[in-house]
Amino acid sequence: MEAIKQAPLKIIFILSLSMALALNACGQSKNDNQMALNMETVSKPKNPYYSHTDTTKLHLTDAEWKKILPEDLYEVSRHAATERPFTGKYWNADIKGTYYCAACGNELFRSEAKFASTCGWPSFFEQENKNSTVFRQDSSLGMIRTEVLCARCGGHLGHIFDDGPPPTGKRYCMNSIAMDFVPDTP
Repeated sequence: MEAIKQAPLKIIFILSLSMALALNACGQSKNDNQMALNMETVSKPKNPYYSHTDTTKLHLTDAEWKKILPEDLYEVSRHAATERPFTGKYWNADIKGTYYCAACGNELFRSEAKFASTCGWPSFFEQENKNSTVFRQDSSLGMIRTEVLCARCGGHLGHIFDDGPPPTGKRYCMNSIAMDFVPDTP
């Protein structure tokens, strides 16, 4: 009889311990993620078109993009694939710096425009300059949305919605894989 009374206590103890470990692991992964972002440098030896300063519009064939982009970036950038929510390296990052198109290096967003939207993807309320992205209607998946593309290379970045914070009310919901991040230097 005594063992039956203690069983619920053991279950509560095991559940509490599991939750504590999970919460600690979540906090640890964010710290590891932040450290990795601080250490990141952008090097694209296979991509001769990558530049943070050249704004010349690129006109490459799909075959050319396939040769120079990693497969996961190629699928998102050139075929509008989407990474799973809460899996991208920038969805919860909060380091000061600049986000660039991972396919061509075009400057896209500053960290000051990033906000926690809880949607699982990095979200921004405005682009760094009004010419860094272009928009087109996307009617895939049975919905009407506005797709956000890099203005330099035409690569898919994500979508824009009208549920963001002031001052713009916009939410640029971006794929982490479609962006590179360079932290500000102290």
